Amino acid sequence: MRVVVTGAAGRLAQVVLPMLCADAAIGQVTGIDRVQPAFRHAKFEAVVADIAGAAAHAPLRGAQALVNLAFVLLRGHRAVQDMRRDNVDGTRALLAAADAAGVGPILHLSSAAVYGRGTDITEDAPLAPLPGFHYALHKAEVDAWIAQALPRAAVLRPTIILGPHAQPLLKQLAAAPCYPRLPDPQPQLQCVHEDDVAQAIAQALVRRASGAFNLAAPTTFTLRELVRARRPRAPGVPPALARTALALLWRVTGWGGEPGWFDGIGESLTLDCSRAAAVLGWRPRHVHWREIAGVIE
Repeated sequence: MRVVVTGAAGRLAQVVLPMLCADAAIGQVTGIDRVQPAFRHAKFEAVVADIAGAAAHAPLRGAQALVNLAFVLLRGHRAVQDMRRDNVDGTRALLAAADAAGVGPILHLSSAAVYGRGTDITEDAPLAPLPGFHYALHKAEVDAWIAQALPRAAVLRPTIILGPHAQPLLKQLAAAPCYPRLPDPQPQLQCVHEDDVAQAIAQALVRRASGAFNLAAPTTFTLRELVRARRPRAPGVPPALARTALALLWRVTGWGGEPGWFDGIGESLTLDCSRAAAVLGWRPRHVHWREIAGVIE
């Protein structure tokens, strides 16, 4: 069996690629990314290419599965249309090419951010990403396209992914010296360990699953709890002040991308993952947010 993985130089790929190469049923893994992946294995070959181009589509011929991990989360100073070209246009071109080549199963990594806000959300909830959070808007647009054009694909929607390879922005937020002072009751959030997301990918491939699947550890937390777990005396600051500071930092340095994502910390977002349990047999091995967040150093 040959599996194609896009976003092969990304953070989650550092967990997914070793897992796939360790599977005796998989004879070859082809990784595609704009930059050369650092991963090395006898079963692994790398293709340096843009997912929207022919060089990325050529390895799909003869492949038995596609795992699409390619995306741009934080655009820095890149134009929004450039980010959309990668996240929407490039992704749709890749998935359409995989479908035309007869690849199956096809798995696309989305995000719980497509829901925007809500409690115990199921996969049939409306997609309502927060305005100004372009990553979430792009993920929602692709998810809607997949539902219409490629319903046989599996779409995974993990909440905040933590672990040794977590996005640096998440590590920096967890270690921040202060937190936004939000009114009680505090918005409830969830996280999921990167190993559990990788396991869901493996189970979705084996079961040739289709449709959307939420992924989250069962425990919830607040941003105040997350920051104070490391800094018990961390003070709260007005959210407007924090947002202004982030916006200024982004304009000057590009750090963090546009601050639209910041609005999400003021909204509860928790998931019902019973469909992943029933269809994929998925149950997270890392269940408590403190244990999951504790791997961030």
